[in-house]
Amino acid sequence: MTQLSSFTLRVKLTNFDRIKAQNLSEQVTAIVANELKVNNTLTQLDLRWNRISDRGGEALAEALKLNNTLTQLDLRRNQISGRGGEALAEALKVNNTLIQLDLANNQISDRGGEALAEALKVNNTLTQLHLRHNKISDRGGEALAEALKLNNTLTQLDLGWNQISGRGGEAEALKVNNTLIQLDLENNQISDRGGEALAEALKVNNTLIQLNLENNQISHRGGEALAEALKVNNTLTQLHLGNNEISDRGGEALAEALKLNNTLIQLDLSSNELSDRGGEALAEALKLNNTLIQLDLSSNEISDRGGEALAEALKLNNTLTQLDLRHNKISDRGGEALAEALKVNNTLIQLDLSSSEISDRGCEALAEALEVNNTLIQLDLSSNEISDRGGEALAEARKINNTLIQLDLNNNQISGRVCEALRVAFQEDGIVIL
Repeated sequence: MTQLSSFTLRVKLTNFDRIKAQNLSEQVTAIVANELKVNNTLTQLDLRWNRISDRGGEALAEALKLNNTLTQLDLRRNQISGRGGEALAEALKVNNTLIQLDLANNQISDRGGEALAEALKVNNTLTQLHLRHNKISDRGGEALAEALKLNNTLTQLDLGWNQISGRGGEAEALKVNNTLIQLDLENNQISDRGGEALAEALKVNNTLIQLNLENNQISHRGGEALAEALKVNNTLTQLHLGNNEISDRGGEALAEALKLNNTLIQLDLSSNELSDRGGEALAEALKLNNTLIQLDLSSNEISDRGGEALAEALKLNNTLTQLDLRHNKISDRGGEALAEALKVNNTLIQLDLSSSEISDRGCEALAEALEVNNTLIQLDLSSNEISDRGGEALAEARKINNTLIQLDLNNNQISGRVCEALRVAFQEDGIVIL
């Protein structure tokens, strides 16, 4: 390890009983930690999936107090609890080289979270801290939020899959912090209360560019608050709201915000109970918005009416490159409308219509569109009701179209004969999934 700059260790413990495996893991970790104390070349150390316990965490922490070259330490998926978290936190108070620390999928808990928060108040080199899946609740969340008010180097904080509620305090921190650019709160318990607080913070924050609030029980109320924030915020580029309860009312509010916002490039509204009403509102926004490039509306309740509205928007919009409509009820009528849009749209490169109740009629329309479209490179029509007729139309279209490189027709009703024709059509410069 003396001359290495990067080192990865995976201890295979499959044939050991649990106690022997743990002892071996701790012995190996101790050896690595001792080497780290004197090593002056290693910059990246990957120790994930090694059953490292608190003892191992403490050994590595002691090494970090002396080491002055390591910049990345990956301890994902080990067995480090609050005690090990405290030890690593103490090391961060004196270490001045580590910039990335990944502790995801351990058992850091509030005890470790609070200790790491104290370390962040004095550490001035760490830029990325990953703490997802660590049983951190509001207590740990509030401590980390207080640290963010003082810390001026951390740019990425991942707290996804913990137990932080709307009371966690991150919103207040965002009002004063001016370095954090990515905040992941996915799969917590943020709810409308937290959504509203974060929205207020976004009105004054001018550094955050990515915010992940997926699966947080946010309803139309939180959606409306975030929409108001988007009308004035000019730095956020990615907002992930998938798997919430935004509904049409929240969707309409976000659509209105998109008419004014000129920085957001990715919006995820998947699995949010949006119907045609929400789809139509977003379609109207796309006619005016000129910055959004990715829109995810998958797994909602949008039917052909919403599909037609979005199709009309695509005839005018010249910035959207990715549109995800899978797991809706677009049907042939919506598919035909989208096909007409593809004949004139010259920016969309990815369109996902999987599980959208499209049969041969809609497929033939899309095939006809591909004969004139020269920008779409990925089209997903998997899990629909397409048979040989639709498959043959797509194979014929591919003879003319020279831009589509990936077509997914998996889980349809296409025969072996037509599958072979499709393979031939794509064999030179594309991929067809059947």
